[in-house]
Amino acid sequence: MEKQIITPKRSLTEETEQLLNKQIGMEGLSSAYYLAMASWCEKSGYATSADFLYRHSDEERQHMLKLFHYVNDAGGHARHPDITGIQDDFKSLREVFELILEHEIEVTKSINDLVDHCFKIKDFTTFQFLQWFVIEQREEETLARRAVELFDLIGEDGVGLWTIDNEIGKLENFVTPPQE
Repeated sequence: MEKQIITPKRSLTEETEQLLNKQIGMEGLSSAYYLAMASWCEKSGYATSADFLYRHSDEERQHMLKLFHYVNDAGGHARHPDITGIQDDFKSLREVFELILEHEIEVTKSINDLVDHCFKIKDFTTFQFLQWFVIEQREEETLARRAVELFDLIGEDGVGLWTIDNEIGKLENFVTPPQE
């Protein structure tokens, strides 16, 4: 006879668990999206941008895992997202970074909606946990915005794209990551 495991009581509501799992999906999508972009950059000769995006793909996966652990530790059940239909071909390096900026703005909206939900239901533990993501998203948006600005500041003619690709690698020094 199989022993049943009794699920402990929890403070995490089912709705909050669903919203956190939705955010897990957003972070997983980000990781997959940046991995596809990194591959395109690498095959297109943008080595520095590829390295930048490979690192960011890993970072987004770590964000997903941070949420996974929180949900499970709070008595919920973190779910691995279905991730399909990832764009893997792009017209230009500029398009890659414009899409990243659009995507990061969407992730920010999703985090803000989740934080708002937690505040409204007085789930201050989850609210506090999410503050790390709030700060991280501001930095992710800032990085993406700065990358797009490089195209206008430097221009894409002549050695412009080569210069932009090299400058992308320096952007990580532009912002300080949030403390754990």
